[in-house]
Amino acid sequence: MRQAARSSLSVRWKSLETTGLEHFSLSMHADRVLGTGVIIGERGGTPYGLYYRVVADLQWRTREVRVDLVDGMAIHVFADGQGRWTDADGNALSDLDGCIDVDIAATPFTNTLPLRRLGLKIGESAELTMAYVPMPTLRMAPDGQRYTRIADNRYLYESTDRSFCAELDVDTDGLVLDYPTLFKRIN
Repeated sequence: MRQAARSSLSVRWKSLETTGLEHFSLSMHADRVLGTGVIIGERGGTPYGLYYRVVADLQWRTREVRVDLVDGMAIHVFADGQGRWTDADGNALSDLDGCIDVDIAATPFTNTLPLRRLGLKIGESAELTMAYVPMPTLRMAPDGQRYTRIADNRYLYESTDRSFCAELDVDTDGLVLDYPTLFKRIN
């Protein structure tokens, strides 16, 4: 997948699973990639509103994650890009050892991180352990996932426990256009 030609862009996704909407901005800087989003949604019958910020290095490895729910609950964690994570106070989050990427359940953006980082060729796949952030609890935990590139702008996503799979259509920047049953890009 080619490097984003624009220095910044904004998109919107709607939830297909429940009522929800996200406004997302991606900006490329000389030393980092920044993704930010504002989401209203619902998970398991519980509505939520949140703001998130993901900082990645230029190799698309997650380096910082902040998620703030409007009810006041928040997480702010850091990663070294090699699979070690700490909280905002510098305490090790050893349960996340080995995770390079974050997966925030409320947004399709975090699928872009491994897709861009891995640069898979058609027919190639990779199995990853993600630092998963569920809604609305924000209790981060490791989660096994597999991505297989099946066409120029199409990937097969599979949870390694085989509980979920979907074919993701992405644009040339690696941002999801269609994530069946979960998200659809609306601009």
